[in-house]
This record gives sequence, structure tokens and C-alpha cells, in this order.
Amino acid sequence: MDEYEGYDYNKLKEAGKISRQALEFARSQVKPGRKLLEIAESIEGFIKDKGLEMSFPVNLSINESAAHYTPEYDDKTLVPEGAVLKVDLGARKDTCLTDCAITVSLSDKYTKLVEATEKALENAISMVKAGRKVNEIGREINKVATSYGFNPIKNLGGHGIEQDELHASVFIPNYDNGDNSQLQEGQVVAIEPFLTTGMGYVENGESLQIYQLISDTLPRPQEGRAVMEYAATNFLTYPFAMRWIIKGTAMSEFKVRRGITDLLNIQALEAFPVLVEKSKGIVAQAEKELIVDKDSCTIVT
Repeated sequence: MDEYEGYDYNKLKEAGKISRQALEFARSQVKPGRKLLEIAESIEGFIKDKGLEMSFPVNLSINESAAHYTPEYDDKTLVPEGAVLKVDLGARKDTCLTDCAITVSLSDKYTKLVEATEKALENAISMVKAGRKVNEIGREINKVATSYGFNPIKNLGGHGIEQDELHASVFIPNYDNGDNSQLQEGQVVAIEPFLTTGMGYVENGESLQIYQLISDTLPRPQEGRAVMEYAATNFLTYPFAMRWIIKGTAMSEFKVRRGITDLLNIQALEAFPVLVEKSKGIVAQAEKELIVDKDSCTIVT
């Protein structure tokens, strides 16, 4: 445990408990015809009402969109009839971060896809222990996916989570990618199968609403400075949504967009565009965060 002695597991578990509750709350919010913006704000409000902050903006990704869709400031998008909606969220207690996801299918047509994804997650979790090779976990996820007639998404997967860093230390593939890296006792990881009816790869889509400060270099334009100052004060180095900046300041959407462009131009921001399955296949996701134990694991979310 020496390498992870500084990790505050108690705070992590507290954030994990709230995250589990938030996922169940989210499931109750997903209904055909409801605005994605209303759903996102209700979930984020649920977590904040419990006294925690967000690890990142709630992701609400529909059908072929796999990840990173969070609503715009005045988003009018409605949940379509028969949608397959991924809800990906995380809560933060100080520097302890959680990450978890479910898929809500509003169509019987994709029940098996969701079932396969949850089964892949279940089987993968059963394999987690100190010394386990990450490609062995990926092999099992792929095995479950293909047994149901689906494909894993090969350029997405699980990841390590450290205090103050959501994606760190290790990548856990959804297929056998040949990586023999071993999980370590005390390590915190997220297992995250993405399964699809499509070819199994994602690419960047058009929507771009999530950003993260990666530099304190100040831009010259006033809008860029205002966005940076607000983000640095309120979100530190954690991912944030453009709508959070617009809602929290007196700036117009136009000025916020211009400020974000200023920050992107000087590489002070990292951008997270929506990820879309290349062949437009329907995507399902399931995710839990775990603490790696000597012979098994402890589920956090």
C-alpha cells in the first residue's frame, strides 16, 4: 500500500456513496421528451445539494454518441423516443474524485446491448485484484461483447484515478491490446466497458462544451482573462462546462465563446469534444470505480 498511502479513501468512499445515489436519481430523470439541459442540471444540483462538487460536467450522450456530450447553456435538445442514453457523472470531495456511468434504454430493441455492457462490467470487476494484467480484463470485456453479438469500442476504456487527476496512471482496455501492465494494491481505477452495434471506434463529433484549464498563462483579450479568472477560481483544474461559465458570470454566450477561443489559442485549455461511434452504431456504457485490493477489489461507486 506504500505507493498509495496519501490517498484519502474515506473521502473517496463518501463521494462514491453520493455518486451511486446520483446515478439512481439520474435514472428516474430520463424520460422521452424531456430536455437534456433539465436532466443535467437536476443531476448536478442533486450532487451539490449533498455538499459535494462535480468531478466533471454530467455527460448525457444519446445513441451513437459515446461520451462528452453535456448540454449547452440554452440547449433545446429533447430525449428522443426509443433513445439509448448514457449518463456519466462524478462527485468530488476535496481532491477525491469519482467516476461512474449507466445506460438507460428507452427501447426494447437495445435491451440486450445494455445487458451485455453491464455483464461485461460485472465480469471485469470480478477479475480485479493486485497483479492482474490490464489486457486480461480487456480480453474478458471483449469476450462478453462478442458473445452477445456486439463490439467493444477499442479506442475507449477504463483508467486509473488519482487524487486531483481523473485520468491517470493506467489505461484499462475493452479488448486484449497486449498491455501487460499490472494493477497495484491500493490503486484506484475505473472499469468502463463501451459496447456498440457498430464497428467499435469513436471519433470527434461537432459538439464541444467541456474544457479544462491546463495553464495559467493569461491571454491579452479581456474576454479570455475573464473566463480564465472565473474558471480558475470556481473550477480549479477540473473539467467544466461552457454553460457553467455563462450561468456564473454576467458575460453573454458570445463573449464566453470568444474568451474560450482566446484560451484555446494560447493552449491554456484542453477541449473535450463529443465522441461519436464512427459507423453511427448505437453505444452503451457502464462504469464503476474501484479500489484494488490484494485478492479482489472494493467498489467505490
